[in-house]
Amino acid sequence: MKAVVYKEPFEVAVEDVEMPRIHHPNDVIVRVTSTAICGSDLHMYEGRTAAEPGIVFGHENMGIIEETGDGVTSLKQGDRVVMPFNVACGFCMNCVEGYTGFCLTVNPGFAGGAYGYVAMGPWPGGQAEYLRVPYADFNCLKLPAGNEHETDFILLADIFPTGYHGCELAQVRPGESVAVYGGGPVGLMAAYSALLRGAKKVFVVDRVPERLEKAREIGATPINFAEGDPVEQIKEQTEGIGTDKGVDAVGYQATVRDTGREEPATVLNSLIGTVRATGMLGVPGLYVPSDPGGPDEQSKHGMLSVAIGRLFEKGLKMGTGQCNVKRYNRYLRDMIIEGRATPSFVVSHELPLDQAPSAYEKFDKRVEGYTKVVLHP
Repeated sequence: MKAVVYKEPFEVAVEDVEMPRIHHPNDVIVRVTSTAICGSDLHMYEGRTAAEPGIVFGHENMGIIEETGDGVTSLKQGDRVVMPFNVACGFCMNCVEGYTGFCLTVNPGFAGGAYGYVAMGPWPGGQAEYLRVPYADFNCLKLPAGNEHETDFILLADIFPTGYHGCELAQVRPGESVAVYGGGPVGLMAAYSALLRGAKKVFVVDRVPERLEKAREIGATPINFAEGDPVEQIKEQTEGIGTDKGVDAVGYQATVRDTGREEPATVLNSLIGTVRATGMLGVPGLYVPSDPGGPDEQSKHGMLSVAIGRLFEKGLKMGTGQCNVKRYNRYLRDMIIEGRATPSFVVSHELPLDQAPSAYEKFDKRVEGYTKVVLHP
């Protein structure tokens, strides 16, 4: 079958790889109909992780079940399903408590597994024609038959729940103001989720015009950090107090406004300045314990210069960690079905799988309006 294979920094290729097969009675094989390129994929694509050549990318996947193992009970051939990017067992201590992003079974020696991602277990990705899904009864979310809402449902694999998770980590409540740093797909989903949760005012900080325009279209207030300190811009619009809550949807590859130089802690420190005393931060943006391309020795080892004194002085609380997709995906699916949510507004391009190399290059360079790419094998 055809799949997107990592070759070296800034190069992927569509190549023939081995077809997946049933390894365990609770596996299913899914014929992939949609798979998305994530900003997290770019970390590997750019060589900013320990990813080895040959890894098949793709943790945002949906499709039609082609084959089921003998132990699968709730699914059948022909079911349309979407899978969380988290691979989870459903029975370990963390899964039972709802922390499926930190499964203790699927990636021995590490809390958490994912499809097609470095250090996240032996699970090939779904930017391919077919995908093996383990613990399928637990990991597959059934969808209505047909092809309606295809580009909405694919976002249930990761970015819609992850954006919502950012708001959950920050405990966003109705009537509150929220600052979202980062207007990429996850940031836009966080802003959208804050509005769905009843926030009175949501700011989105970025400098890419297409992203800022998307933020405006959903009812958020765009803040262009290229035009001035975003902390001061937001305080000017919140009577000098700051927002009630904040979400970091950027992560460790953040850049300084004046120089464009990478400074991994700059968004965290901006949020500490933006959110009012006793407020709360949600951090779904990716931070890693090691970064070969870090701008200094400290950041190469995941050690960042965060203004912890100011965080303490203001009595701020902070929630972190990758999304436990299953905590949210059923509810968000039903909101899509009922017309209450249409997250596909972030999708800029739908392309065949064989155009993946070009799509990665353009998405990485943020050119031609590339904000979110969905591939159709």
